[in-house]
Amino acid sequence: MKVSNSLKALKKRHAGCKVVRRKGRTYVINKANPRFKARQG
Repeated sequence: MKVSNSLKALKKRHAGCKVVRRKGRTYVINKANPRFKARQG
C-alpha cells in the first residue's frame, strides 16, 4: 500500500479504483487489481 499526497491522480490509474474514507483516512481500493491500493492521512 502506497501512502500518497495526491489521491486524485491515483483514482485515474485504473477503471476499478474507488476512493473510500474510513476513520479519518482516505483510501484508494481496487478489487480487480489490489496493487493499486493507496492511503492518505
